[in-house]
Amino acid sequence: MKHVIVGAGPAGVVAAETLRKGDSNAEIHMIGGEPEPPYSRMAIPYLLEGGIGEDGTYLRKTEGHYDDLNIQYSHGRVEAITAGDNALTMEGGDKVGYDRLLLATGARPLQLPIPGVDMAGVHNCWTLADAREIAKLAKKDSNVVLIGAGFIGCIILEALLKLAGNLSVVEMEERMVSRMMDDTAGGMLKRWCESKNVEVLTSSRVSAIEAASDGAGDKSVVLEDGRKINAHLVVLAVGVTPNMDFLDGSGVATDDGILVDEHLATNVENIFAAGDVAQGPDFSTGSHMVHAIQPTAVEHGRIAALNMAGQSPVYKGSLNMNVLATAGLVSSSFGKWDGIKGGDSGAVTDEENYKYLCLQFENDHLIGALGIGMTEHVGVMRGLITSRTPLGAWKDKLIASPNRVMEAYVAHSQL
Repeated sequence: MKHVIVGAGPAGVVAAETLRKGDSNAEIHMIGGEPEPPYSRMAIPYLLEGGIGEDGTYLRKTEGHYDDLNIQYSHGRVEAITAGDNALTMEGGDKVGYDRLLLATGARPLQLPIPGVDMAGVHNCWTLADAREIAKLAKKDSNVVLIGAGFIGCIILEALLKLAGNLSVVEMEERMVSRMMDDTAGGMLKRWCESKNVEVLTSSRVSAIEAASDGAGDKSVVLEDGRKINAHLVVLAVGVTPNMDFLDGSGVATDDGILVDEHLATNVENIFAAGDVAQGPDFSTGSHMVHAIQPTAVEHGRIAALNMAGQSPVYKGSLNMNVLATAGLVSSSFGKWDGIKGGDSGAVTDEENYKYLCLQFENDHLIGALGIGMTEHVGVMRGLITSRTPLGAWKDKLIASPNRVMEAYVAHSQL
């Protein structure tokens, strides 16, 4: 049996290891699209801050790890899949055959459709190559403009602030991290960043990046209202899109990502998908969604590999969850954090100390949670949501006092 895995991120690596654990004789070939060993993109901010070296981003730290497991690891890009022949066509024309194929190709950054994004000193922060270029330009007292204050932007914000000192953030939505925060949380995060001397411009769109005519920095970020922000470095963090262009003509069904069932199988026999490229079952809604987070990728990889190996475990659905540290302030959201029509909610706010907790309920079940500055509740909130614990009388207690969520968890764990 020959297993081919396209993609060497968390989903691909875990899948390869799971396949080897279950079958010492199978042929396993993992193909990565970048020259470095498999690494975690989520570790790039720590690399920029100087807390780790490049090898600290590697998913497996032991030298020779993949060779020791007899996992063939190579670099290359897939141009096409011929499902009828169980074959990949690689860039350059080489063919790679497979018995089972896992597509774990991840995502790539979206590009702003504006003039100037191809100027020198304008970079995404997505790859190790990007990180190297950013580190060269984000020097002490340099001016940096970060375009995008979504999840990715807020992850790298702290690193950019530490490197450069002068940071402006431009976000087109009315609040920061709009896909995981309500108005109260987004406003609190903005005030926190401003307290750290970060300029945050929400409800602001960039129309162009151009050469600066005066002031500090050689570039100007031009806003639609005419304002200009000078910069030595511009970092783009405006979202990502799944890598699936190579699927044209393959017959593999796609929507926002590659559509997979509860076994992580696609509609084409012997082809599976996992990680940021896969549009799989959602825990909260039962619909199919792309959840581009590392915990989902890891579990996708494990379940897909077991099914590729002939077992039939079912994936119960990924929970929409985000845990984010922005300039030292930790925020988290889980499940239906924005609630449902006809549902109930309870919230507590401490503006002075940057603390906020909002819980969402359907009947007597906790279905969503959003927190700022309350790390002690993260595991408890996730546990109550994923266990679908009937809260009974505790629901009204939590609506009145969301901070008692730990008490509710303990009370029900002892039943």
